[in-house]
Amino acid sequence: MAKASKDAARSRRLLTLAEIYDGGARSDAARIGGVGLQVIRDWVLRFNAEGPGGLVDRKAPGHPSKLNDRQRRALARIVESGPIPAIHGVVRWRLKDLALWILEEHRISLEETTVSRELKALGFRRISARPRHYAQNEFAVEDFKKFPAKLEAIRAGLPADTDIELWWQDEARVGQKNKITRRWAPRGSRPRAPRDQRTKSAYIFGAICPERGVGAALVLPRCNTQAMQWHLDEISSQVAPGAHAVLILDQAGWHTTGKLVIPSNITLLPLPPRSPELNPVENIWQFMRENWLSNRIFESYDDMVALCCEAWNKLIDQPWKIMSIGRRQWAHGF
Repeated sequence: MAKASKDAARSRRLLTLAEIYDGGARSDAARIGGVGLQVIRDWVLRFNAEGPGGLVDRKAPGHPSKLNDRQRRALARIVESGPIPAIHGVVRWRLKDLALWILEEHRISLEETTVSRELKALGFRRISARPRHYAQNEFAVEDFKKFPAKLEAIRAGLPADTDIELWWQDEARVGQKNKITRRWAPRGSRPRAPRDQRTKSAYIFGAICPERGVGAALVLPRCNTQAMQWHLDEISSQVAPGAHAVLILDQAGWHTTGKLVIPSNITLLPLPPRSPELNPVENIWQFMRENWLSNRIFESYDDMVALCCEAWNKLIDQPWKIMSIGRRQWAHGF
């Protein structure tokens, strides 16, 4: 058993007990194991009760929690509901705020590290919040996710056996007042990053088809109907031959104007108002900014356009990244 064990401490204990099995005295076994007789007795009891597994070191149980199940449920409820600024004085929970709440509510004093362990045991983690417009209609958002009927209506107006591709479209403004991202640095330091105060900007008109891992984009000086028309023509050229694209986009004025000439292989499907989180292109912009566009200085407009094009081409060269970021479970398979 000792030879087969991968736990050095258990192997030593098994070899010590082997001395007793061979008829040796416990004092001899204690000398072999380098421990006292009481420890030998404990090893014998553990081995007799649980076999070789009883000789494995276990993590010390530590002090029992000061919170009972009722208090933990109360803590979970207040964390899920979030703080009320007028009452709690903060807009997000910090560990010190929750420790103070526990003290005031239950007269139990806990360190911040203990509060952190309690939250993790309850299944909570520090997670970035997903932005949502305050005036968003949640029913319209949920209804939009059930859009197979709309797709079937589009399919009914197309020739038989026409493949439908789902495309998503959006615009991103990239300016000389650029974003500064998080970065690895020594604890306690405050790293520096270049920041420009000039105001030139450009717009990336981008669209992706997550199922195929492809995209179509233009970098233009402004958002207007003409720019959108150029982008529609570019998307049309990237749709698979014989297929029809359903282009999902928000309800910006240059998306919904009747002045647009919609290509014959594209049908526009507007998103519900104030619901950018439904559009995976928003996540594409976040990925591109954090990896290729932030923390840099654009010397001129031409430099900005060149770097925006370079970033988009890097994305196009990684179709698996478009598939990973762009797919939505509720929009998969159409």
